[in-house]
Amino acid sequence: MIIDYHIHTDLCGHAEGEMEEYVRSAVAKKMDEIGFSDHFPLFHVVAPDLSMSFDDLPAYINKVRELWNSYKKKIRIKLGIEVEYTAEIEKQTRELLKGYSFDYIIGSTHFIGKWVFDHPDHKDEWEKRDVYRVYEEYFDQLCRMVSSGLFDIVGHADLVKKFGYKPKQKLTALYEKLAGLVKKQDMCVEINTSGLRRPVKEIYPAEELLKICFEKGIPVTLGSDAHAPGDVARDFDKALALIRRVGYRKIAVFSARKRRLVRL
Repeated sequence: MIIDYHIHTDLCGHAEGEMEEYVRSAVAKKMDEIGFSDHFPLFHVVAPDLSMSFDDLPAYINKVRELWNSYKKKIRIKLGIEVEYTAEIEKQTRELLKGYSFDYIIGSTHFIGKWVFDHPDHKDEWEKRDVYRVYEEYFDQLCRMVSSGLFDIVGHADLVKKFGYKPKQKLTALYEKLAGLVKKQDMCVEINTSGLRRPVKEIYPAEELLKICFEKGIPVTLGSDAHAPGDVARDFDKALALIRRVGYRKIAVFSARKRRLVRL
């Protein structure tokens, strides 16, 4: 079974194509199941090019349901969401999410303070910072995100490597701490292929982190982080080769926030 649980829409301000085009792309690629997981509205910053607005959210939900009904004989379509986490907005995020019924919620973080560390317009900031310290701050926030208990899936777990900046120090201790918390919270880790389309040219997460997850019995799911219809399931051959090499034979699927494992 092959799924893609990380698909965006043009509502987020930085993706292209109609939602139905993504579905058609998935059907053409003979996918078993997909999930839309566009960016939940940001409310701690004003950034219309980073997420949908709260006014857009009902239309997003209704469109996913409409597509599910139209294509249910060809493919299963799930309603997901990608939610930004920072400690400062955790309480508000918790309250807001109570008002919606998603099949799964991807937790991710793109901010270190006010710095959007993975945005091309802010890439120069990397040259002003100690790379290992950035990784420490990023993984600390990721650990807080996991500990919040708000999410089902850890999205692109080492997104911080996107532009290819890597510290000389080993990252094993940071990986072990994160994986330990993911296991404690009974969460799932996303295998995200979009890193192969970025300067780092690697899948998220790194194989070392994925091996630690496997050893701890942490389940995984698949996501392309598609921002264009052609990106659906892109490079999944490489993702499947990676997870099989590590030892996985099953992936996680979700319905109404309930997880089950299915064979690849």
